Amino acid sequence: MKLSICTDVMGDLSFTDMLDKCVKLGVEGIEMTGGGWSHGPHFRADELLADRGLLKTKLKEIEARGLEIAALNCSANPLDPGDMGKRHRKEMEDTIRLAGEIGVKTIVTMSGLPEAAPGDTVPNWLVYTKSWPNEMPERDRYQWEDRAFPLWHGLVKLADEVGVEKYALENFSALLVWNPETLFRLRNEVGPKVGMNLDPSHLMWMGADPIASARALGDAIHHCHGKDTRIERGLADVNGLLELKDVTDVANRSWNYVAVGAGHDLQWWKEFFSVVRMVGYNDWVSLEMEDFTMSTEAGIQSSIDALQATISR
Repeated sequence: MKLSICTDVMGDLSFTDMLDKCVKLGVEGIEMTGGGWSHGPHFRADELLADRGLLKTKLKEIEARGLEIAALNCSANPLDPGDMGKRHRKEMEDTIRLAGEIGVKTIVTMSGLPEAAPGDTVPNWLVYTKSWPNEMPERDRYQWEDRAFPLWHGLVKLADEVGVEKYALENFSALLVWNPETLFRLRNEVGPKVGMNLDPSHLMWMGADPIASARALGDAIHHCHGKDTRIERGLADVNGLLELKDVTDVANRSWNYVAVGAGHDLQWWKEFFSVVRMVGYNDWVSLEMEDFTMSTEAGIQSSIDALQATISR
């Protein structure tokens, strides 16, 4: 496995300064984030498709530093029923076309989340039993069969046309695909081009065991994020793990995203990566830094040190 970093965390730096920092950090690759919910300025697909000269210049700067593009990331909700969904879908499609043009084989993205019934105006995450109330089975069927399956059949076709090999869907909350079971529900319909961006941090606060999840996913692991979560003692015991407080309100949350090693020790991470490698994944691990309990610089360095010590080479 090789270590890369999601570039969102360095969004305040210029493109060249961001690349130079990656070299100093000792990572081998960069997961270029842009489009969808990301405001990362470094590699926006629409800009680069419109300016081939700028694209060529940026690719040369990456190559000159001995870095590789691990994946293009467009984290988005293309199933949102409003204008955001239309914009996100276009930005996802631009990202896919850009990846095909420059030979990047993996797109890190999200499954999306639609409304629960025709005419609804907001996405609806249905995470309680689909057998009750009585209208639940139809809401579940509508979201998957009428909304998600057609979209993803189309995106798989587009990937085939441009030469993208893998979609890696992040198992994030408030999306149709948020764990292995929901990943396989989509994958079994649209094919093996769709797999998971295995991010253990989300599974941790959902109460799952990411090591067991990796075993269950097998060759459906298409990408991996290095990101940790700490369940906060005393708070989770009282309020449970469904947390609505702002991510910056770290002292009062039941759980927090933290630097790698600040939630689970290095022995845990060694086992995690060993199992991920054992089931067949031998590619990029991208640090995604979202720790608000410490400075960004400290969190990045601490996480890189932990990942360098634990990923399976």
